[in-house]
Amino acid sequence: MAKKEEIPNGNGAHAGDDTTATASSDGENKAANAELEARAIAQAMQSADASYVPSPSLLASEDPQPLLAQVDGPSLVNFNGKPSVYQAKSVPVALRAKFDVPIHVTAGGSVVEYEISTDLYDIAFGVTAEREEGVTNVKESARVDSHLEPVTGKFLVGSVPCALVFSFDNEYSWFREKKVTYKITVTPPKEENIVKGRRLRAKKALEVVTKDCKEMDERYATAANQRSELEAEVKKLEKEIQEKKKSLEVVSTEEAWLEKKRGVRNEQIKALKSRIKNGWKDEK
Repeated sequence: MAKKEEIPNGNGAHAGDDTTATASSDGENKAANAELEARAIAQAMQSADASYVPSPSLLASEDPQPLLAQVDGPSLVNFNGKPSVYQAKSVPVALRAKFDVPIHVTAGGSVVEYEISTDLYDIAFGVTAEREEGVTNVKESARVDSHLEPVTGKFLVGSVPCALVFSFDNEYSWFREKKVTYKITVTPPKEENIVKGRRLRAKKALEVVTKDCKEMDERYATAANQRSELEAEVKKLEKEIQEKKKSLEVVSTEEAWLEKKRGVRNEQIKALKSRIKNGWKDEK
């Protein structure tokens, strides 16, 4: 069997070497891009965790655990780092209607990737993140040519918990039903990022609760002083009330005695006037 001869290129290398070199270069570029992306995600996570502020409901809670659970993030006991995939094919969206896909994310630093497409016609598509603090537009709702090519996107979830709502809006269409195919992948953060995030969130949470505790200590001291003052005033008023009650009893007793005596005197006045005017009955 004849051996295939490799044709050298202008640099003295063989064509097969070029193919190997190109594949190697592509692999290196992909690896470099992946490393840059991982670094950007880690930095974005660090920035989000460094600006972490416990929500008002967590600070108002009488149970200490919800805040601690948010600071802790996902448990590492059974953590495997596997992504969660949500997908469906050819979901009908009726004319003048809207279809939402809500996804709850509890791990800060999760990376969300989506790919959506439609059959034959376009549709309005948008993504929002709903948190206790309010609603954030991740992708402003707008009509997309998802029937021509898939619409893709990728973003990082910083503050959690949040509900991501992927909205497919066909309310503008009066005549056509749309069919939507979507795939949404939520990849949790790497374990090392979870560990770093915990510490950053813990430090920020500690700053907030320490400041809050200091303010509460001041308010507590003020409230305690006010309580002492009011208790003293109440005791003073109670003593005055007791004295007033005694005086009232004396006055009431005198009033009752005087009322009887007045009755006696009135009868005497009436009888005396009658005697003076009409005389005495035993007189002739």
